[in-house]
Amino acid sequence: MSDKIYIFDTTLRDGEQSPGASMNLQEKLRLAHQLVRLRVDVIEAGFPVASPGDFECVKTIADQVRDVEVAGLARCNEKDIDAAWEALKGGEQPRIHTFLATSDIHLRHKLRMSREQMLERAVAMVRYAARYTSNVEFSAEDASRSDLDFVCEVFEAVIQAGARVLNFPDTTGYALPDEFGEKIRYLVEHIPSIDKVILSVHCHNDLGLAVANSLAAIAKGARQVECTVNGLGERAGNTAMEELVMALRTRADRAPFHTDIATEQIYPASKLVSSITGIHVQPNKAIVGANAFAHESGIHQDGVLKERTTYEIMNPADIGLTKGNIVLGKHSGRHALKRKSEELGYSLSDDQLNRVFARFKKLADVKKEIFDEDVEAILMDEVLRIPEAYQLLSIGVMSGSNSLPTAAVRMLVDGEEKNGAALGVGPIDATFRIIAELTGTTSKLLYFSVSSITGGTDAQGDVLVRLEDNGRVVIGQGTDPDIITAAAKAYLNGLNRLRYLASEEERRREGAGPAIS
Repeated sequence: MSDKIYIFDTTLRDGEQSPGASMNLQEKLRLAHQLVRLRVDVIEAGFPVASPGDFECVKTIADQVRDVEVAGLARCNEKDIDAAWEALKGGEQPRIHTFLATSDIHLRHKLRMSREQMLERAVAMVRYAARYTSNVEFSAEDASRSDLDFVCEVFEAVIQAGARVLNFPDTTGYALPDEFGEKIRYLVEHIPSIDKVILSVHCHNDLGLAVANSLAAIAKGARQVECTVNGLGERAGNTAMEELVMALRTRADRAPFHTDIATEQIYPASKLVSSITGIHVQPNKAIVGANAFAHESGIHQDGVLKERTTYEIMNPADIGLTKGNIVLGKHSGRHALKRKSEELGYSLSDDQLNRVFARFKKLADVKKEIFDEDVEAILMDEVLRIPEAYQLLSIGVMSGSNSLPTAAVRMLVDGEEKNGAALGVGPIDATFRIIAELTGTTSKLLYFSVSSITGGTDAQGDVLVRLEDNGRVVIGQGTDPDIITAAAKAYLNGLNRLRYLASEEERRREGAGPAIS
């Protein structure tokens, strides 16, 4: 029987630290439920003391999501640990994850602590956390650049204080695979009580080696890997969950380990994370990239047609990748649409189904062939929608080589109908100018992209914008067969998100948020 590797998913915490990848409560809860379908072992839901919003997200996920351990991050101090437990205590299997750096670089320049002081603090705070729960994880930040004998001393001491999981992070993504594996072997051989705990690793991808380092660590004794969907995370990201899991599954001959991951949920999880964060997966990314199972070479195509395994080491169906078969059209009814939604991982309320069905029928009138990707675009927009202070009613544009780009917009602003027109450098610039004027907003456009959801000239355009206002950065998305309309929807989606964030911050300032001090 192969050893189990526990999957600790930190997409909601470390993954959210990617610039522009912030998620609201509804989006985090939606993703948490998908992670349960994926059958991860642990969801790190956030850093409760960081903000009232983070606290609320961790608490909501702990209270509502079952069949998984929910973890909250905490520095080694009583305030952080108290906040973490307050957020987690309603959970089915709560875990306090506390951390403190062990490298001399961090001790000297960041913490201004001696090794002795660090050891004393770590032991005291693990013991403090263990008063709340026996499920305590301790991480030695920057462990891969730390003195290994000191890390062994710290790890043995926190085991005695009540830690159940020990995490050895490559915080800066500095290690090489053979080196990192040897460090894990050294820990296993030099920590007397190592058999009483699970040894974990958390690798960053600064040198593109996070997955390789995690696999090397597993080979030498690590049994938990901290990772994210799509490898999301700050800087170059974290260990990509899908790559690690499929490497273990595909090469079981050389890596006799297994996970409990429901691999057919990998692709839906990847799409969901990409849609929520607005961070698209690069086409040539392993496992979930658009080209991962594409074959352009005639030799490759011929081989795959004769026998799939000639050039495919994995079956696309194993990760839940559909081929976009056309199963819905303008004559399809609610029942068929609801069933397709469930196949795509969405459980709809009656109100959501009504909204999705109305959008579907409207699209079916102008687009003959409806693919899974088309349906999912509508589902994402409707299921994850936030309160809409700004709503588009109609838009008309004029543009051409011999005319001034002009956009006329009719919309609702807090329920009041407004309309106007503006000139711009191009039709999208004109559209954004008049929307900003009608809404009275002054956000800055940081990023704009447009892509096609499916093939064909009648494909829906998928527009993504990144907006900034008063230090808040949000993603806005919009889909429509007309890309100018899609751009207007994306811009308004971003403006609605900015307004929603501002209103949530105001609500918390007025005392409606949780007390974590």
